[in-house]
Amino acid sequence: MTLPPLILASASPRRAELLRGLGLDFTVVTSAAEEAHHEDFTARELCLANAYRKARAVAKQHPQALVLGADTLVYLGTTLYAKPSDMADARRMISELAGHTHQVVTGVCLLQLGTHRCRLFAETTDVTFKPLTDAQITAYLAAIQPLDKAGAYAIQDRGDEIVERINGSFSNVVGLPVERVKHELARWGRASSPVVETTPSTRWKILTTSDSSRIRPPRDK
Repeated sequence: MTLPPLILASASPRRAELLRGLGLDFTVVTSAAEEAHHEDFTARELCLANAYRKARAVAKQHPQALVLGADTLVYLGTTLYAKPSDMADARRMISELAGHTHQVVTGVCLLQLGTHRCRLFAETTDVTFKPLTDAQITAYLAAIQPLDKAGAYAIQDRGDEIVERINGSFSNVVGLPVERVKHELARWGRASSPVVETTPSTRWKILTTSDSSRIRPPRDK
């Protein structure tokens, strides 16, 4: 498999560790793109759009590199859970997820601007939380750093205390579906034509523009 220089457009140490586990050489360039949130879009659409925004911001500076951007969201029904704003918000999230099965979706963008090649894909994992008491929630939040994590939890960090079972990719819940990423990178190394899984619609393009005035925080429904 022959790839261009690979850049991870993320400051997440978890994503870097997962990507490193594939035995790949890459550099980390933190993306300056702000994450878009919009009440009228699904979690999958938001993750794909944000992954693209992150990758494109870095690819503009490194057009010959293959840039990987990713974004992860937690959702239960129509309620989205991004990163909590404070510890009270983190407690609210864990309390609402407790005793239910929610979904974790990670959108990934592979982008090389110099060759006009782009690959967008997303993976979803079902995660079932145990019923949790207030004391258990307090103990869990005190043991981790929830403010930089979608849904206020980390399955790889004392996840057995709150998670009953998962269905799907474990690494996807951590922040990067490594099985799918490995497959897509191998496909990239073999192909030469642009491949885009999702053709951006007019409404999707709202999220991929730099006009943040059209982007609003998510609202619980």
